[in-house]
Amino acid sequence: MSYAKQVKEFLWNTISDMAENPWLFARNPNADFTRKRKLDFENLMRFLISMQSGTTGHELLKYFDYNTDTASVSAFYQQRRKLLTEAFQFLMFSLNSQFNLKLYKDRYNLIACDGCEFVMPRNPNDLESFFPPTGKSSRGYNMLHATALFDILSKRYLDCIVKPAWDKNEFSAICDFIKRYSYNGFPIFIADRGFASYNFFAHAFDKGFHFLVRAKDLNTKRLLKIQKLPNKVDSWVNIILTRSLSKKSRKHPDLADQYRYVASNVTFDFIQPGSLVEHHLTLRIVRFEIADDVYENIITNLSDDDFTIDEIKFLYNLRWKIELSFRDIKHIIGITNFHSKKLMYIEQEIWARLILLTWPNPRPAPYIIC
Repeated sequence: MSYAKQVKEFLWNTISDMAENPWLFARNPNADFTRKRKLDFENLMRFLISMQSGTTGHELLKYFDYNTDTASVSAFYQQRRKLLTEAFQFLMFSLNSQFNLKLYKDRYNLIACDGCEFVMPRNPNDLESFFPPTGKSSRGYNMLHATALFDILSKRYLDCIVKPAWDKNEFSAICDFIKRYSYNGFPIFIADRGFASYNFFAHAFDKGFHFLVRAKDLNTKRLLKIQKLPNKVDSWVNIILTRSLSKKSRKHPDLADQYRYVASNVTFDFIQPGSLVEHHLTLRIVRFEIADDVYENIITNLSDDDFTIDEIKFLYNLRWKIELSFRDIKHIIGITNFHSKKLMYIEQEIWARLILLTWPNPRPAPYIIC
């Protein structure tokens, strides 16, 4: 059996298994999906995953082979209202767990994390996602933000969090991804500078994971406690995080240069505001030239014995693969052709399209060099 057929068979079988207990994925477990319908739980999931960019009515006709007994558009919306987004999350996790991820150096998963914005059908009544008229838009528009995990070598999406654009929080999203990451191998989370935070670093250390994150010059200077950055850096820094500004409360007064204050309004899950607990982190700071007089800063916890500066540079460059995948889901998979104005329905369609893009041909990627 070909790889594509194996994946499709496992996909449909998993949905069939889920249909045995639909109450697990229903908004109202005691009533939803309990009666026989043309679009029961199994067909609803299959339809949402296979739906293309046509109108909802036309897509229903195609799914039911243009049968005169095709489910109506109204019936479709009544059924999808019952479905929790967790159904797609469970399906994606099941698929990725069944087919192991490719490994870098026979050990590491290269996991890119990034966000992407999607313009929704205009709906001024949805205040969570609506942006009022400005100089760029005379009528206003609705936008949502999806933060996703992408396995670079296997070219698969692993997780996703969808929020209205006003409510996006990439710092929180990447911490949530770390908490529920459960795939084979040892992940290296590779992210742009919008994700760099003490909370993210601490969560990665707590789970025994690695990270490689781009940082701004200002943040790098603060970590190194210097006024001007040299052209090349590769050094480790020890920092002690505290919620207290009082020097008397410090447990290690002889290490004054290592203390960093975390304000009460900044999320740090390992020290509650007002607590005198201290949290230690050891970070590697790398800086290198990427073009004439253009430099990049990276914060990581990868060993300098196993990962040289050139390899750090190479790995961060691979992060661009998630940007290309966002292009694919927008312009090839057609993720922007939404079939609703409601966020919860659009979220279902985003998950469905990410599952579709999860399964390329399993040939070795040309950029695996180790």
